[in-house]
Amino acid sequence: MYVCLCNGYTDREIRSAVREGGVNCVDEAYMSLGNGFCCGACRDCATNLVEEELPNRRVLAAE
Repeated sequence: MYVCLCNGYTDREIRSAVREGGVNCVDEAYMSLGNGFCCGACRDCATNLVEEELPNRRVLAAE
């Protein structure tokens, strides 16, 4: 489903940014997708998605 209509971000993209991209907060998730918030109407929903996905993220090992 679309979460952010301004940027066209979906719940899958946001979840993937957390799980695969190693982001820690909603602002980092949006920036990793290309843009920050525009109007902010999606912030609460996107924040919930990030918080739900944090326990599922992959931790990258330090080299």
